[in-house]
Amino acid sequence: MKTSTTLLMSLLIGLAPAQDKPEIPEDLLDDEHFRNETALNEFTVPSIAKVFNELEKISPLSYTSDHLKQHDRLPLDRSRLALRLGTLIADGFIAVQTGNSDDVPTIASHISRYAKALGAGERIKKHAASLLDHAKAKDLPRLKTSLAATQRDVERELASLRDPDLSHLISLGGWLQALDSASIAVNTKFTQERAATLFREDVADYYAESIGSLNPVISARPHVVKMRLLLQGLRNAMVLDEGALPTAEEVKEVTEVSAELVKIARK
Repeated sequence: MKTSTTLLMSLLIGLAPAQDKPEIPEDLLDDEHFRNETALNEFTVPSIAKVFNELEKISPLSYTSDHLKQHDRLPLDRSRLALRLGTLIADGFIAVQTGNSDDVPTIASHISRYAKALGAGERIKKHAASLLDHAKAKDLPRLKTSLAATQRDVERELASLRDPDLSHLISLGGWLQALDSASIAVNTKFTQERAATLFREDVADYYAESIGSLNPVISARPHVVKMRLLLQGLRNAMVLDEGALPTAEEVKEVTEVSAELVKIARK
């Protein structure tokens, strides 16, 4: 898409601002996120681990470590730091799921640097050490548990800093990295049943609404504006008629949009 920033900003004016927090799809909620039985903490975001519980139906996922070198230099913008941290946590899950746990030490190192830059470094030190130990031992279940705990502790730290908006961007980055990997995998080996796992318009809708309800300083940033518009287009591409299964062409459209979104998230 070659839409200019000016046009994107003008389009955003026509988007109704989110008045209420969008509801998180229930299957993406961790039990730990519940407070007082069913009341949700205001800082709650979808769990990247829960995203992968669903995507493991699409096995094997697509994985490459080529983009990890992009993380050698940290971006200055905190919203970009958060998005990239989310993609890194997702990279850890994908590396484990595809038998590439040897890449986890590199991923863990980047996660530590990003968490420190966001002000959440102290909580993450113990997780980085655990990730290295579990990767060395090839203990895949504990690697997954440690990655999930990493996201939760970054979220808690950002909550204590009164900076919950970044938690939403971390979660979004994780989902986009996961969706990109899964959609490439489905394109490579297409079946309608595998493809159906990708078509979660409720999740795309949630993220489009959630980034629209961020602090105006963040939600007005050009890359966030563009992502919201792309997410709305992605949501529309994921809508299927009742009882219908997705076609190869529909999967291709989802793959193209998710590739553009994850490219922005990793920029």
